[in-house]
Amino acid sequence: MTEGPLTRGRLWHLLGLPGGPTRTAGTITGTTEAQGPNALTRLLLRIGAAEVPGLYLCPEGPGPFPAVLYCHAHGNRFDCGAEELILGRPALVSPYGPALAERGIASLCIDLAPFGGRQAEGPEAALAKALHWQGRTLMGQMLAELSAAFDWLAARPEIDARRIAALGLSMGGTHAYWLAALEPRVAACAHLCVFADLAPLIASGAHDLHGPYMTVPGLLAEGDTGDVAALVAPRPQLVCIGAADPLTPETARDPALARLRAAYADTPDRLALHVDPDTGHRETPAMRAAVLAFLARHLSP
Repeated sequence: MTEGPLTRGRLWHLLGLPGGPTRTAGTITGTTEAQGPNALTRLLLRIGAAEVPGLYLCPEGPGPFPAVLYCHAHGNRFDCGAEELILGRPALVSPYGPALAERGIASLCIDLAPFGGRQAEGPEAALAKALHWQGRTLMGQMLAELSAAFDWLAARPEIDARRIAALGLSMGGTHAYWLAALEPRVAACAHLCVFADLAPLIASGAHDLHGPYMTVPGLLAEGDTGDVAALVAPRPQLVCIGAADPLTPETARDPALARLRAAYADTPDRLALHVDPDTGHRETPAMRAAVLAFLARHLSP
């Protein structure tokens, strides 16, 4: 793998976690119920000092199953966190959890503060400001918790730890490729409706469409989001973009895609791109088909 100006270690440093995350996840409680033929477990995980709610959907059968660490979106819907896995949201074609389970893929999603069961930890801007004063970042906290959730998922006896992908839309898409960049055990990642360099967004003012969570001080002095996603190479990566999405304008997505293609120059078959010419900030049926085909191809035994 070729690393550009950024390395994983340097990225964790910019996120306010020099040396990387030290958090691990342990189950506090877990209640399992049937959801059709699948098993849905409502979890409470201990991650550092936080009690983190989550949902774990496992297909019927003995396994070992491939899995997806599903990263929930933002959308200013602070009431909606991990429940997105089974309830979906307007920007999605349908919930991903049941669609994955139908294909024999387990999935886990956790509430990131201040979403879902963690709204009392917010508001988002106050969280981000406090962490910046402490030399940390909300983005770093979120990624550290997702990293701990990945550890929990990989340790499950019914899961094949070599076949775990990261997936998400919007904020969840950002988290999916950043986590894959930082965690080499992520087998593949798919991200929707988010991929664009930040410097051009700042130049146009469109960066303010993102929430405060996404602020990583000093990143642009050393690279941009295209360089972050390049750290995923040569592992499989799928980028889905709506050409009419204000978060992914051509001036911001094209330079990011150029560096991503350069990172996959020796393994071009492992980078997939789907651009819907008429779509804004939402998943389309064609994107959903691309995601499911991508996961089927790269999470097969």
